[in-house]
Amino acid sequence: MDVKVFRTFLEVAKVKHFGRASENLYITQAAVSARIKQLESFFDTQLFIRDRNAIKLTSSGERLIAYAENMVRTLEQSKAELLLSKAHAIQLALAGTPNVWDAYLQHCLSVITDTFQGYAFSAESLGREHMHRALVERTLDIGVGLDQLKSDELVCSKVADLELVLVSTQRQNQLSALAKSYVYVDWGTRFSSEHASRHSKMPPPFLRTSTGRIALDFILEKGGASYLPASMIEPFIDSQQLFYVEDAEPWLQPVYLSYRKDSATLDQIKQVEKLLDKTEPSTAFILQQAGELPPAD
Repeated sequence: MDVKVFRTFLEVAKVKHFGRASENLYITQAAVSARIKQLESFFDTQLFIRDRNAIKLTSSGERLIAYAENMVRTLEQSKAELLLSKAHAIQLALAGTPNVWDAYLQHCLSVITDTFQGYAFSAESLGREHMHRALVERTLDIGVGLDQLKSDELVCSKVADLELVLVSTQRQNQLSALAKSYVYVDWGTRFSSEHASRHSKMPPPFLRTSTGRIALDFILEKGGASYLPASMIEPFIDSQQLFYVEDAEPWLQPVYLSYRKDSATLDQIKQVEKLLDKTEPSTAFILQQAGELPPAD
């Protein structure tokens, strides 16, 4: 079965329209219909319910989406690796959860690429479940996050500690900072549990977000307080755009690296693991530049 058929199926499933799918894929609408019929004939089931103005997936079509995505992703990965092999290079696919990139992994990526000359890398931001699945399915070599990934097929080890500190756009104590305009960042399962215990009597946060970068941008623009990595906010402390909140104790949040036990690039992965273990969290380059700007009036 040609992978183009699965790409066409995914595009139709996304836009819910044969005409728009044909435009997005730069093929005729007849070709789109023919490819969908080919799939339905192969699986001997109807994938879409066709209506006058729209179409929708059948239950069989819904179930096929995950398999189609995996097939397309695997083919693209294998094509990239074969091209790299032809050029006598090794590719390492690295991913981190969104909340770990600006806090830790962005600087580490710079260190890794400087150290591994002659290698090619891919870097992605993935959610925890997506990253776990990609590791198991061998479309990802290394995953970095703030929660341990538990699987018999994976190795998961701690490579760093993030120091989370409560900061505010105003000089104030902990009680005042948490009382209003507090932005809660999801720094992993452990942080969530400890936060609920430490601040059990605080009012609901003004804003919840999954990434420190969103929280940082928000409080710099609107004012407020949030627990953010010391490595991320250092330039903004120096420029007095942010201040440490008085009497607020810092948190140490572990950072974990995960990979398959039987990975084909196991030697290279272990070298990366050692390198990350020796690399201290540092401010991402773009945040260093932003911290040097004067605070807005």
